[in-house]
Amino acid sequence: MSLLSPVVGIYSYVLQPIAPFTWFGLNLSTLDVVAAFRLCLILRQIREDLFRKHVKTHGHTSVEARSFVRSASTALTVVFGGEALTCPFLLIPPSFMVSGIVPIFYTAIQGIVDAVPSVPEMFFEMELPLSIVDGFTRAYLLCDLIPPMVTVNSYSVIVNSPWTLMMTSLVAANGGFFLTNMFSFMNPTPLSLQTPPELLAYGWTTADLWCAPLITGIYALLTHAQPFWSNTHVYLTELLGMGIQGKQVEPIDPETARALCAVLLACLFSGRTVKNFTNYFDRPAGTIGKKFEKEPKLKTQ
Repeated sequence: MSLLSPVVGIYSYVLQPIAPFTWFGLNLSTLDVVAAFRLCLILRQIREDLFRKHVKTHGHTSVEARSFVRSASTALTVVFGGEALTCPFLLIPPSFMVSGIVPIFYTAIQGIVDAVPSVPEMFFEMELPLSIVDGFTRAYLLCDLIPPMVTVNSYSVIVNSPWTLMMTSLVAANGGFFLTNMFSFMNPTPLSLQTPPELLAYGWTTADLWCAPLITGIYALLTHAQPFWSNTHVYLTELLGMGIQGKQVEPIDPETARALCAVLLACLFSGRTVKNFTNYFDRPAGTIGKKFEKEPKLKTQ
């Protein structure tokens, strides 16, 4: 696990509270700031991309003037929508009803991003390094923020249920975007119901959708978050011939497990970026590994 030491070190640094927030007793870290700016930026990029596509196809018909309230509501729905869907079933209050620090923080960041005169469109050279950032922020969400909603719950039937943990991760991580897509928050037209991409054909293949329970499951397996995962870890090590029958397998410390999850997510998101912004995976099998050859320019008279 020494290979993960740099990742563990990065987390220990970026999770430290920073000024000027500490001046007011707020425990907001570098990772919180980066995650907020990344989310608010990509939401604006998506909105502007949808606007361009709508105008190109339909002109300015039904285009509604954008408002900051709608932009801020979109960001807050993405951040807290999944939590709002899961907390009633877990019998716990959602965080935005307990403290207003994070909602105000995201609203302020969205205001800063919207105040910028223009933002670049998404392109490969920008999205590839940001995919690594997404891996770190998503791992923090799936390993540190979501599991305690289940594992430290006051009801034992919830605490010991691996199914509850998986469902909570799936809904809490994806519920926000599901709601914003369903109510067309990011479209340039007035709000209306539409089918979210997750419910369209092959929508289940979306990486963000299935990686949430997968990564939370890996983290729970390695850290023995619940008795089920502890027993499963023992069974798998014996099955693979890596353990001694009847001997308890020691859990991995949470920091190392989170670092491993961050690396997995960074690789997954980087691969998705390569797929979405290049034609590398669309090339015939015989051309993989070969460099693109430029066509010779024809002479013009």
